[in-house]
Amino acid sequence: MTDYTIDKDNIDIDVSTTVEDDKQEAVQEDQLDDPTTAPVENYLPLLALRDVVVYPHMQIALFVGRAPSVKAVELAQAEYGNKVLVVAQKDSLTEDIDQDNLYQYGTVCRIVSTMPHDSDEDCIKVLIEGQYRARVDSIEEHDNILMATFEQADVDIEMDDSQQKNTIKALTSLFESYADARLRNARELTRVAKRIDDLLELVYFISTRVSMDLDVKQSFLENNDIKTHINTLTEYLVKQSAEQNIEQDIQDAVRQQMEDNQREYFLNEKMKAIKNELSDMNDGAFDSEDDVSDLEKRLEDADLPEDVRKKADQELKKLKMMPPASSESSVVRNYIEWILDTPWNATSKVSINLEKAKTVLDEDHYGLKDVKDRILEYLAVQSRVKKLRGPILCLVGPPGVGKTSLGESIARATGRKFVRMALGGVRDEAEIRGHRRTYIGAMPGKIVQSLAKVEVKNPLFLLDEVDKMAQDFRGDPASALLEVLDPSQNDKFNDHYLDMDLDLSQVMFICTANSMDIPAALLDRMEVIRLPGYTEEEKVNIAQKYLVPKAIKQNGLKEGEIEIVEAALHSIVQRYTREAGVRNLEREVNKICRKVVRSSVESHGARAPKKDERKLIVVDDNNIDDYLGVHQYDFGLAEEEPEVGRVTGLAWTSVGGELLTIEAAAMKGKGELIFTGSLGDVMKESIRAAMSVVRARGDSLGIDYETFKTTDIHVHMPEGATPKDGPSAGGALTTALVSAITGIPIRPHIAMTGEITLRGKILRIGGLKEKLLAAHRGGIKHVLIPATNERDLEDIPDNVKAGLTIQPVATIDEVLKAALVSMPKPLKPAKVTVDKATSKALHS
Repeated sequence: MTDYTIDKDNIDIDVSTTVEDDKQEAVQEDQLDDPTTAPVENYLPLLALRDVVVYPHMQIALFVGRAPSVKAVELAQAEYGNKVLVVAQKDSLTEDIDQDNLYQYGTVCRIVSTMPHDSDEDCIKVLIEGQYRARVDSIEEHDNILMATFEQADVDIEMDDSQQKNTIKALTSLFESYADARLRNARELTRVAKRIDDLLELVYFISTRVSMDLDVKQSFLENNDIKTHINTLTEYLVKQSAEQNIEQDIQDAVRQQMEDNQREYFLNEKMKAIKNELSDMNDGAFDSEDDVSDLEKRLEDADLPEDVRKKADQELKKLKMMPPASSESSVVRNYIEWILDTPWNATSKVSINLEKAKTVLDEDHYGLKDVKDRILEYLAVQSRVKKLRGPILCLVGPPGVGKTSLGESIARATGRKFVRMALGGVRDEAEIRGHRRTYIGAMPGKIVQSLAKVEVKNPLFLLDEVDKMAQDFRGDPASALLEVLDPSQNDKFNDHYLDMDLDLSQVMFICTANSMDIPAALLDRMEVIRLPGYTEEEKVNIAQKYLVPKAIKQNGLKEGEIEIVEAALHSIVQRYTREAGVRNLEREVNKICRKVVRSSVESHGARAPKKDERKLIVVDDNNIDDYLGVHQYDFGLAEEEPEVGRVTGLAWTSVGGELLTIEAAAMKGKGELIFTGSLGDVMKESIRAAMSVVRARGDSLGIDYETFKTTDIHVHMPEGATPKDGPSAGGALTTALVSAITGIPIRPHIAMTGEITLRGKILRIGGLKEKLLAAHRGGIKHVLIPATNERDLEDIPDNVKAGLTIQPVATIDEVLKAALVSMPKPLKPAKVTVDKATSKALHS
């Protein structure tokens, strides 16, 4: 809290009371003071002020806030007849009052009035009036109050009456010119100055009104030579008057060149004239605070390539020749600033300590062995090769498996700065390459902006959701990324705004995507690493190590208030979530913590209970319903009993693997094939192909021709509002059709995947890991996969394979033999009957 607030351009309450009748009133009031309480005249409380000097004969209002100062005022009013010694501090920034920081000369003042501050109860407003000049002899401190012993030090004016009158007249005239030019209430101040007939009082009055340094104002108290004070004050007022005349001349010169009603032209020319005048005064050099000078200095200190520096110098010369207020000047200035902000050569030190990197990755993420191995391989190669082109990794996986957070962990493990750019919904090519510098508001692309933000040319750059870019009439941002992500081209990346080659080869780019729906040309430049999702055991481990501690901290819980046991986490994974990642699992854990916090606040209030008062709440699989409500999913989708025409397929989606229920029903009719369930074109073709396979094998499956002719088949996939499409359901569809037509049930706890050919062969599929994880989550025991996918089983976690019976199959016969409760009996060879009408038509 400062000790004062004073507006030097406005006269405060009774500041101008310097006339003789006011002095007589002050003398009379002093004489009326109680003589029994009159203190020793040369021993008073000391009031230290910052940034202000109080002179004799002057009244001034102060805001006093420091405790010692407030006590000094109160003591002066109570015991010293409203008298206080006011001394200025040498260092105005010092909050504490130090005796060594006080000037030797001050002013004995009378406290005219005090009143409380409007908004600060610890601060008071004090109106004081200077009495006479005093020299401080000694300072003592009593109860945090400074007391000073002093001597009155009057100033002798060694001038005759004629000299004093002439000096007073000259000073008053100079002050009148200064006030008219600089002060808002000039007329009132000039009137007060003309009423003052004492030379020293006039010097003090003018010194209070002008904007001189504190040490100069203090010298008027420190020095006894009145002539020195007059010379200093006269020199200051003359200098100010000269500056005012120069400004007036500039305005006149500009006004002559200005046309009527052209305000903008007037302002520009006035600024130009001011700059010309300043240039003449400073031998052609502008002030150091000028923005052009700052740009020039930054350019001298910047580490820039030669071609970039040459371009920047050209633009700076162009800027100096432009009017500062012109729009073109703003465009050029922004361009130079972007050149200076872009890290052309600055790099951060990249760590190549494999053990440290491995530790960091293991601390932040559970599992993800393939990704961690790839990062460690990169670091190992970099330890041998001095310059390694940055790898372009693409992490593909469903939401919530840790793709984005993995980028931050890699940055921490490698010692790189981290920057992220979200590409979801980006459809403007200028977002990547920047705008061309042809209009106001043009900017570089997000690549250059991000590098300028991190200030180094080798950060870890995460391009998030690269599969969700769009394109329209503004261009194709995916095509613009080709140059960024091509290791053979990105050492000369050209941003449209900068229009100069920027080296991106040292940037470590990492892309993330939910699916492989990425343009082929862009995908060709990236190394894809699949993150299929987590098993139940992995989710529980992630929850124990990361999610539960994080949720406890975020919700304000303390140690000993909650414990979520492993069985409860298993129950959440099985019955309250069904996802590849862990986001819903984290939400459920936070939901439990919020309910515990609410219960604690209702019992103990907002403050956390003390350690000995905390009640441990244990959440297990028995009371999990109390916190999360009725469970959303039944663990295990597989049916307990065999059913006719119902089979479970395995599907891949952008959010992980899913179990796909396929139902087929046979009924009397005219041999029609009906299919429902929001099916895509590929799925419809699979149904027709599966029906053709069944009809072609009718004899071996025990289905005669008449059955096909008189039976309608309805294929349905439940959850009809959910779109379903894909090329890997042929085997499951064929099995469902055979079961529906023959009436033979399909075994429970079995699922299958793989497309079928018309010859009955099972084709290779993709996304095997995601599909097996879905089967594992759904409680499936037996999975049929194409025989050509058997080699992919090496990438499947052992704990997933341990819970499943995985059977490779090559033909539909093997599928039917494994899926049906019993195989249908083939028909006996029979004489084929030919329709006479059809035969006759064929012959003709």
